[in-house]
Amino acid sequence: MNMKKYYDADFADATAGGDPERTAVIDSHVHFWKYDKITYDWIDNTMKTLQQDYLPEHISSTLKRNDVDGVVAVQATQTEMETHFLVELAKTHPVIKGVVGWIDLQADNIGERLQYFSQYPIIKGYRHVVQGEPLDFLARENFRRGVAALQAYNYTYDILIFHNQLQPAIDFVRAFPDQPFVIDHCAKPAIRHKDIDEWKRLMKEMAAFPNVSCKLSGLFTEAKWKEWSAADFYPYLDVVFEAFGTNRLLFGTDWPVMLLSGIYVQWKSLLDKYMENYSPEEREKVFGRNAIQFYNL
Repeated sequence: MNMKKYYDADFADATAGGDPERTAVIDSHVHFWKYDKITYDWIDNTMKTLQQDYLPEHISSTLKRNDVDGVVAVQATQTEMETHFLVELAKTHPVIKGVVGWIDLQADNIGERLQYFSQYPIIKGYRHVVQGEPLDFLARENFRRGVAALQAYNYTYDILIFHNQLQPAIDFVRAFPDQPFVIDHCAKPAIRHKDIDEWKRLMKEMAAFPNVSCKLSGLFTEAKWKEWSAADFYPYLDVVFEAFGTNRLLFGTDWPVMLLSGIYVQWKSLLDKYMENYSPEEREKVFGRNAIQFYNL
C-alpha cells in the first residue's frame, strides 16, 4: 500500500513546544475563508454566524487554550483559487501543517493540474463536495479517473458525504485499494433524529477497508444545534471507535462550521472525556499521530 505511513518525531517535538513527553495535537479539519456571499453560497441565512471572515488569526488563541499544535486546512469552495488561497495562508501561518485542496478531478487535463500543484508540498490531498452531488457521482468514470491519478503524487482523498451516500462510497473505495481515504465527519449520521442502525451497518462495512480512516469532526452540526447533550454523541462514537479502532481515527473539529452548534472547547473536552479510559498511546494517536501519518505532515 502506497500510504507513506510514518511518524515524524522531529515535527512532534517542534510543534509540541519541544516537550518529548507530549505528542503534537493536530486538528485534522478546519476551514478558512474571506467571506463573500457568491463564493461561499452554501452559507445561507440559517448560518449567519459564518457570514464573516474566518482566518488563522481568529483561531490562534483558541488553539493555544486547547493545547492544539497544528491544523489541516480543508477546502470550503470548489475552485482552484481556493487551493491557492490555502497555500498562501500556510506560507504566513505555520500553524497550518497541511492543506486539503480542491481540483477538478473530472477534468480531461487532471494529470497536468496535479503536476502543477505538486510544486506546493503543503498540499497533502484533495476533496470534492460529494454530499451535494447525485447518488451516482462516485461511480462516474471521469471522476474515478481523476482519483486514480492521485496515487502517483501520494495524495490523500477526503470523502465528504451524507449518511445516505455510504453505499455508493463503499463501492467507490473498493475500486481503490491503495488510495488513502478519510471519511469526513463520520459520514454525517442523523444524530438529531437518533437514526443509527443503517449508518452503523454501513460504517462497519466501510471500516473493513484498511486504507480508509475516519475523522471525529463535524458531529455538532448533525445534532440539534445548541440543544445537544454529550450523551447524544456517545452511541455514534462507540460505533466508529469499534469499527476503525484508535489507529484510524483523527481528531478534528470542522471549525468554524461547528460554531453553529457549539464551541471548540466543548468538542475537544467531549472527546477527551470519551477517551479518558484509553491508554495515553491510543489518545496520542487519535489526537495527533494518526493525522501526522495520514497526511504525511
